Amino acid sequence: MLAFVILIIGIALRIIPHTPNFSPLIAIALFSGVYLNKRYNLWLPLLLIILSDLIIGLHQVILFTWGAIFLITLLGIFLRKYKNTLTVIFSGILGALIFFIITNFGVWILGWYPQNLTGLIGCYIMALPFFRITLMSTIFYVTCFFGIYELVAFLAKKHNLVKILVH
Repeated sequence: MLAFVILIIGIALRIIPHTPNFSPLIAIALFSGVYLNKRYNLWLPLLLIILSDLIIGLHQVILFTWGAIFLITLLGIFLRKYKNTLTVIFSGILGALIFFIITNFGVWILGWYPQNLTGLIGCYIMALPFFRITLMSTIFYVTCFFGIYELVAFLAKKHNLVKILVH
């Protein structure tokens, strides 16, 4: 239950006006992989992101974006077994890198840059300022989502209110 609430808040944060590329997208995917059960963890974050994309607008690179989110959710499923502060932060950084590599490859493959090695390198270089913001937002939102969940889980267990954690 709490995990669903955090996901809905995350999607709402993506829809409301915000600094470009300062988005909870990657944190949502990681969080879903870690905290949602097998019935929801792969399709729910993707569904929420698709719905939010329908609201904020579609673009040509959307399939690369959704594919990256799917892979990052798989990373979250893997992270579930090894979750601690360090692995969560490292997974956030890795998730941002996965998103950067896949989505910018999509930009290049769709012809926004010359279809050669120079064009590919140029595409990634031009995207570095966006990556910096994406990385900062990912670390921020991963810290918030995982931190809030773990704090509430600790307090719920301490006060025997485990029902709010059921997912």
